[in-house]
Amino acid sequence: MTKYKVLPLTTKYWRPGQDYVQQIIRRIDGKIADDDIIVLSEKALSTARNNIIDETHAIPSFTARLVASFWMRKVWGYLLGPFCHFRMKLTSRIRQYPLEAGSRHKQVVLEQAGLLQALMFGSEGAIDGSNLPYSYVSLPLKKPAEIAEMIRKRIQLLLRKKVAVMIVDTDKTYSFKSFHFTPRPSPIKGIHTCGGFIAYTAGQFLELRKRATPVALAGRALNVEESLTIAQIANHSRGFGAGRTVWEMAEKFNVALTEVSWEMLDRVKHKPIIIVRSSGEDGNGRQSTRSERLF
Repeated sequence: MTKYKVLPLTTKYWRPGQDYVQQIIRRIDGKIADDDIIVLSEKALSTARNNIIDETHAIPSFTARLVASFWMRKVWGYLLGPFCHFRMKLTSRIRQYPLEAGSRHKQVVLEQAGLLQALMFGSEGAIDGSNLPYSYVSLPLKKPAEIAEMIRKRIQLLLRKKVAVMIVDTDKTYSFKSFHFTPRPSPIKGIHTCGGFIAYTAGQFLELRKRATPVALAGRALNVEESLTIAQIANHSRGFGAGRTVWEMAEKFNVALTEVSWEMLDRVKHKPIIIVRSSGEDGNGRQSTRSERLF
């Protein structure tokens, strides 16, 4: 596979209502070339587009409370967590899963994504609270391909560069040879969505190759393997912002799970934009998936 060079671009935190297209144009101006791939974070785009929900308004059902208490604390904490090779620190946190806030979260997931997703331990149906304040969670983008194409056209119009735009989620796609599957909804064509928590536990238990999930691609035809490679390279370059989970985020700021503020997130370096550039084959005539900084 092709060798790539990457350039992560730091921006201020994108709050709801942010003119994210202007931010993208401003940050990539003078740095991009024709045929570059601009990889964007779905979470950052969802937040800027106000595609978020405040879970304090959710009223938990009996099912939501049962999932938060018994399923999360007992089944994930003592059975599925070890089964999926979770680290002990994460397993310990799940065994103390917050009952009230957790029940409200599971209710939102039940309403937005259904039971099989609610049985996930986190990022259920691509609904995620990491790198968001208080009790907010982001939802997966609606019509992400149209959003990617809109951004691509604006870049071409304003910067006169013919680039591709990819939108990527940190939720994992698992690969078994040439078969690729993910528990999250709406990946690009060629990645199969199946089973919610069943797909997740299977991929984790079997320790299949896992990579970030591309959810949209505009401006270039890539096969699934190339798309997954680029998504993972960009994801690795981006890092985790304020944390991979709500627990890590709260720990970083030394506050309770629902006490992280917008101002705290403003202090963190965020990298929602990654420029990825193909640099051909390696020196032995073989292709490589290694990446290096553009400059």
